[in-house]
Amino acid sequence: MDFDYDLFVIGGGSGGVRAARLTAADGKKVAMAEEFRMGGTCVIRGCVPKKLMVFASQYSHAADEAAKYGWDIRLGDFDWPSFQSKLKAELSRLEGIYTKNAGNAGVEILHQRAAVKDPHTVVLADGTEKTAKHILVAVGGTPFVPDNVPGIEHAITSNEIFDIPEFPKRILIVGGGYIACEFACIFNGLGSEVTQYYRGAQILRGFDDEARGHIAELIRGQGVNLHVGSDVERLEKRDGGIWVKATDGREGLFDVVLYATGRKPNTAGLGLEEAGVSLGRGGAVVVDEYSQTNIPSIFAVGDVTDRIQLTPVAIREAVAFHETVFKGNPMKPDHANVPSAIFTQPEYGAVGLTEEQARDEGPVEIYSAAFRPMQNSFIEKNERVMFKLIVCAETRRVLGCHIIAPHAGEMIQLAGVAIKMGATKEDFDATVAVHPTMAEEIVLMKEPVRVHK
Repeated sequence: MDFDYDLFVIGGGSGGVRAARLTAADGKKVAMAEEFRMGGTCVIRGCVPKKLMVFASQYSHAADEAAKYGWDIRLGDFDWPSFQSKLKAELSRLEGIYTKNAGNAGVEILHQRAAVKDPHTVVLADGTEKTAKHILVAVGGTPFVPDNVPGIEHAITSNEIFDIPEFPKRILIVGGGYIACEFACIFNGLGSEVTQYYRGAQILRGFDDEARGHIAELIRGQGVNLHVGSDVERLEKRDGGIWVKATDGREGLFDVVLYATGRKPNTAGLGLEEAGVSLGRGGAVVVDEYSQTNIPSIFAVGDVTDRIQLTPVAIREAVAFHETVFKGNPMKPDHANVPSAIFTQPEYGAVGLTEEQARDEGPVEIYSAAFRPMQNSFIEKNERVMFKLIVCAETRRVLGCHIIAPHAGEMIQLAGVAIKMGATKEDFDATVAVHPTMAEEIVLMKEPVRVHK
């Protein structure tokens, strides 16, 4: 059977673009459909704009510290419209690069929605049908918002936060994951009065418990009104703002209510179930180790599969897909020891196992240190950093590393290399410290603070 394309990709994010570019560069006929903007969540609504907001929000803290170091610095208010203008220009520039690179590789880009009709056919929004030998679903995720909260229509999600017309003096952030915590720190740094509700007992579920507690204390110490064990009961438009009643009886009036209560695979209305593709919890596309669905011609990568929701992981999955399907080189994406960073202030970098996960697998030693770094100590700032290593008591391999400190994201990238290579605690101990730095603590912790047998 002759097909219109060798590969049809649905979704123009990081994973989809990488797969399309590699395949087209090999001389295959490739098309890609993107209904919104090229670049996906990371470029348009996620990592990039968020990190730029993190940068912007850090200057208020930096100015305060600079004054204590002797500088005569006076900050005015944050100019939200000016920042937004620069942000939009930067995102448009990056979107153009994504589009140009895909086009230069030979990818035919269709700027409209596509849905799956059958194992080899997709239907575009204008009714046109296209056939392909292989279909790759890379539509990512979308914010999850509960539908059982009265007045929920008055809230926004991370999709809309970058485009709000006025900077909020009072903002409520609902959620306890990394997106919620990041935006709590961002708006606190930019000058908002920030309140955060999380229904669970502690923020950052799934991360290391000791680190979670440390971050929570830091967030509160910076002025965020963090309330755990609390959720929104209802919202109402009132008195020029949004009135919120919490489940613990607390009431408040806010300019913006941001729901950051998780993300779900963006498979609604995509036609996958009708085409016979198996979907799992939350609508995630069920795939095997090679990103193949139960329909042999249909594959999926990235957040839509709900494996590890990180841009570099989606790109790795796309490369493995290309090698497997078009290069005859079966390749499984490696999901072990993936480093990640949460851009709270300070940042939290993690790779490998948490203490809780490790002690369930066997005997482990825990090395941990929390201290005031030199930069803070000099100005009597009480904020502490934390370094933690989790070590297998039998093999001596470092199973996990957790860092809470300024630039922890940069540090954890390098620690991730060592842990991926199988470095032992003795390898860390044998490494000479770089002094004076915060990071030297990672090679100076000699005695375990806890041992789990």
